[in-house]
Amino acid sequence: MPLCDGLSHCKLALAFAVLMDLLGATALLLGVFFPLEVKGRDFGDFLVYTGALFVLMSLGGWVLWYSGNIEGLTSKKELGHIGSAVDRLARNLSRKIRTFRSQH
Repeated sequence: MPLCDGLSHCKLALAFAVLMDLLGATALLLGVFFPLEVKGRDFGDFLVYTGALFVLMSLGGWVLWYSGNIEGLTSKKELGHIGSAVDRLARNLSRKIRTFRSQH
């Protein structure tokens, strides 16, 4: 039995997050610690900003992976009639808001 069986959902989001973290950290470190010039133009700032964007994109992957591994959420079947009552209430409230907006 695998040790991390409960965290095995959303493997694509996990792979995306780890890849973006690796690319982002690599670009950040290269931009900060190595003087990169091509034809007299410095590309260090470009790598720093690109690395920061990669790390920011990885946060989206981590959120998707984490939210996909949350256990214990009730399904619609388990809610039964309570879920349908909430759906009806939401629809009625939405209709009232639309009619109020159209009148004013």
